[in-house]
Amino acid sequence: MIHARLLGASVLLGVLALAGCSQGTSSTTTSAPSSAAPAAPVASPSVSVPAKFAAGGVRVALVRQLSSGDYFEQWLAGAQAEAQALKVTLEVSSGDGNNDKQALNLEQAVQQKADAIIVDHGFADTVQPAIKKAADAGIPLVAFDVDPGTPKAVALTQDDHKIAELALGALKADTGGSGDVIYVYVSGFAPLDRRNEVWTTFKKDNPGIKEVAQIGVVNNSTASAVADQAKAALQANPDVKAIFAPYDEFAKGAAIAVKELGLQDKVKIYGADISTADIGVITEPNSPWVATATTDPSNVGRIAVRAAALLVAGEQVDPALKIPPALVTQRQLLDGKIANIEQLTGAVPELTTPDVARVPWAAP
Repeated sequence: MIHARLLGASVLLGVLALAGCSQGTSSTTTSAPSSAAPAAPVASPSVSVPAKFAAGGVRVALVRQLSSGDYFEQWLAGAQAEAQALKVTLEVSSGDGNNDKQALNLEQAVQQKADAIIVDHGFADTVQPAIKKAADAGIPLVAFDVDPGTPKAVALTQDDHKIAELALGALKADTGGSGDVIYVYVSGFAPLDRRNEVWTTFKKDNPGIKEVAQIGVVNNSTASAVADQAKAALQANPDVKAIFAPYDEFAKGAAIAVKELGLQDKVKIYGADISTADIGVITEPNSPWVATATTDPSNVGRIAVRAAALLVAGEQVDPALKIPPALVTQRQLLDGKIANIEQLTGAVPELTTPDVARVPWAAP
């Protein structure tokens, strides 16, 4: 499946999750929002706040597969900020890339009778049994970028098909629809698998695009591992014009390889996802990373907490929440002198989606 892959599936299953740190035990987090996630609006005085929320008695367990990486850190910052605004105690655990550990954390959240549970990424086979227990126990559930296996859980996703379509549209425009391409992919992660569906169709529809190597690894050092793979693949395929790397840690690794080989003027990178650190990589002088299709990770974290809060309050929530993305280009960032996510969301307002899982007792 992967011509230059350095990490086998058996190792991968033991270390991963899509697309992040070392905090395997639960911790209650109600810290002030970071600069990556400005504080959410306070409750509206015109709408009654449910008594349990007003008293600060709502506990939401956030059970993560990974926590390292810029995307995951900003996602968490958004979730924490929204929890603080809604007077929710957010109890965070990370499987640290170990799927069995994540499943154990999820089992513990069920046993401790959290008011709601958010499952952030994971492998369906390992999280679905505990998700079923939570659903059977009547615990409200939100599952982000993982198939919960039950209609009782709200399935929250980015529009991953659109993310891939936007990035590949930019790649096609820049290459004229022809050329050798390196593809970065690891199977088993719901968002990457959905993006891969679009890549598969794209290749069929654009026969001038030739995939000459498929690489990819996800672990606690994804970018550096992908950099090693990409460097080898580029050296083996000197005619490569582009790298499709639909996850920001993939794109950062590919950028390292391209720069180390001095190929910035020849090889361009088309990625997915964004963070303040990613913006720095994209806008540095002569960066090969020229476009990324993305949502705002902190906004996604906020939406997950809002959806959980609505479920706790007995409100109706769309069982399939999908967050639309936008294409962000290097030229756009440079022309707008955009250096961080706050500036980006100001320049690209479609990245803010306040009407997705709006909480009626919070100000708009």
